[in-house]
Amino acid sequence: MNNQVKLAIIVIAITIPLISYVVFLSDSNQFKKANSSKLQVMSSFYPLREFSQNVGKEKVDVKLLVPVGVEPHDWEPSIKDVQQMQKSDLVIINGIGFESWVDKLNEMNYQGVIVDTSNGIVIKNLDEEFLKRKEHANESGDPHIWLNPVYAKIQVQNIANAFSNSDPENRQYYQENAKNYINKLDLLDSKIRTELFDCNHDFIAFHHAFSYFADEYNLTQHTIIPSYASHAEPTAKTLENVINTAKLLNLKVIFTEETADPKTSQVIANEIGGKILILSPLEIGVNETYISKMTENLNHLKEALC
Repeated sequence: MNNQVKLAIIVIAITIPLISYVVFLSDSNQFKKANSSKLQVMSSFYPLREFSQNVGKEKVDVKLLVPVGVEPHDWEPSIKDVQQMQKSDLVIINGIGFESWVDKLNEMNYQGVIVDTSNGIVIKNLDEEFLKRKEHANESGDPHIWLNPVYAKIQVQNIANAFSNSDPENRQYYQENAKNYINKLDLLDSKIRTELFDCNHDFIAFHHAFSYFADEYNLTQHTIIPSYASHAEPTAKTLENVINTAKLLNLKVIFTEETADPKTSQVIANEIGGKILILSPLEIGVNETYISKMTENLNHLKEALC
């Protein structure tokens, strides 16, 4: 055997184990990456996305289903949206009939976890007048639980528990994040409770969104739109009744919303010699946080009531 053949054999003997080792490391890294990938989460609308992000932080990838600026009451998922949901590990919903499209997801044999954040919350039943309305035929109660910070804490905890069940290795991480965010919601709750304590109780919101909030802070909600959805139109008789209520209660602020036509509220304000302010139901995506928007609502309520 000549020297060249010997050298070739030695090179092969050294190279094959090295290649095998490199391939092993590569496969190990791919396996490790696959097992440490983030939870894929779809949240139905803006507040739930923020709650999910605060709980999961860098260990989850949270996407918003309802596009920014779109009213979630009216939104229906496209085929692309459904395909995205099918690829997700969890879909976070408000519940109480707010996401009418969830049944379609179940029909398509969704393999992930649907997290109903209303679990554990005492739901207000729809008033008899609302039950007669066709647009509320599929609803089982008032869905606006997120506007009560006390209930928002329950929603956050439900999300943390769902993340913990889906990713038990990071259970402590999710629970700690939830605890920290719930502490911030506690401060918000305390601030609202303290600053509205000695104020008047009656306010006129645009649509029937603040029942849970009003009950929590001993307020009385009156509305321009007698509906749980903000797209309904008030009748002339409804406007007359709201004007009479405002005059009777000596109210000088009429509330509107970001996506509502302010002309309706302005007509009432003109009749009572008052003005309009925004009281946000936090239904559409914005650049501000849940806590900053709720604080803004508090400031506007203080201007109206205190």
